[in-house]
Amino acid sequence: MKVLVAVKRVVDYNVKIRVKSDNTGVETQNVKFSMNPFDEIAVEEAVRLKEAGKATEIVVASIGPASASETLRTALAMGADRGILVQSEDEVQPLAVAKLLKAIAAKEQPGLIILGKQAIDDDSNQTGQMLAALLGVAQGTFASKLELGDGKAMVTREVDGGLETVEVTLPAVVTSDLRLNEPRYASLPNIMKAKKKPIETVTAADLGVDASPRLVTLKVEEPAKRSAGIKVPDVATLVDKLRNEAKVI
Repeated sequence: MKVLVAVKRVVDYNVKIRVKSDNTGVETQNVKFSMNPFDEIAVEEAVRLKEAGKATEIVVASIGPASASETLRTALAMGADRGILVQSEDEVQPLAVAKLLKAIAAKEQPGLIILGKQAIDDDSNQTGQMLAALLGVAQGTFASKLELGDGKAMVTREVDGGLETVEVTLPAVVTSDLRLNEPRYASLPNIMKAKKKPIETVTAADLGVDASPRLVTLKVEEPAKRSAGIKVPDVATLVDKLRNEAKVI
C-alpha cells in the first residue's frame, strides 16, 4: 500500500513571531523555518507503517517556494521514499492545498493519506477535512492511534469528552494529533541518503488547479498586552471584583 503524506514548511516553533512594521504579515526574513510539528508526526507514522510491513512506499508532498524542498529532504531523511514539490511563491490557502493534494492523490492513487491536523502558522485545521470531502473518502481526524487492518483502519480520535474510536474504509484521510507518536531524529547516514532520493517539482498549472487566494489579509496586529494581575485579601473581595469590575459573574 502506498501512503501519501503532506508536509508544510513553517516558521520554526522556537522562533518568536514578529509582526512587520507595515502590518501586512509576520516577519520571515532571516527566520528559521522547519517542518510543521504535526506533519513530522504524520511522516513518523507512515514510516512506522512501512517498518511494520503495512506500507510499501511513502510519498511526501509539499506546496510552497523552492526552499520547501528542504522540508521534503527532512521527510526523506526520516524514511520517506520520494517527494513531490508543488512550487508556488504565492500564499496557498487551505482549499487550494486540498485541491492540489487531490490532484496528486489522483495521480499517485495512495491507499492512505496522512496529514498533520493543523499547521502552526495559520492554525486553520481545514485541509484534511476538505481533502477527504473532495476525494469522497472517509476521514479520521485528530488521531492519537492508528491501526490498519484488511482494507480498513481503526482510528482513535481525541475529542472533548475523551477518546473516540472509529473504523474507516481505505482509502481514507487521517490527520495526526500530538499523541499519535514521537518523531525520530534523522541519522546522518539517512540525511546523506536523502540527498539522492528523487523530488519531482511541478506547478499548480501542471496539475490543472487554480491555487489563487480567495481571502485577503487586510491587517496583522500583535495581541494586546495583558495588564498585570493583583492579589486580593479574601474570597469576598475576589467575588466583588469579578462581579463589579470584570463583570463575568
